[in-house]
Amino acid sequence: MQLKNHKLVDNPQVLKKLCAGYTTTEKKIIMTNGCFDIIHSGHVHILSEAKQMGDVLIVAMNSDESVVKNKGNNRPINNEIERAFVLSSLTMVDHIIIFNDTTPERLICTILPDVLVKGADYENKRIAGRDCLEKNGKKVALVSLLEGKSTSKIIQKLDDI
Repeated sequence: MQLKNHKLVDNPQVLKKLCAGYTTTEKKIIMTNGCFDIIHSGHVHILSEAKQMGDVLIVAMNSDESVVKNKGNNRPINNEIERAFVLSSLTMVDHIIIFNDTTPERLICTILPDVLVKGADYENKRIAGRDCLEKNGKKVALVSLLEGKSTSKIIQKLDDI
């Protein structure tokens, strides 16, 4: 059986048109990004915090190819269709788009969300898309992380069993 995902948008231009519609109705667009390989409470926390900042939450998710480039050949654990399907079941997520680049910079600069949300671990680090957002009057918000919650720690724990 094929997984059905009504929140998955397969084209940045389609997503851009959706966002234009939201903007005309004065809805605030929030975006976050990540691999979301093994979804855990830390992910749900960040997504919940992000959704509270606006009306529409877009999740830009790394493709399998992108995850391999960023995390190595042993990742992802779950493929992109499965990861997107799990994300789609979360009520705070409105749209999901999968990107192949190592960073979502091109996608962020195409969509220009009102706010890009990242975890507080990005403080004092380069954030993909920040420059183009700020040039367009948009902003980046950092949210606190749940201590000790990460996919890498889950994988390590499983390896130790």
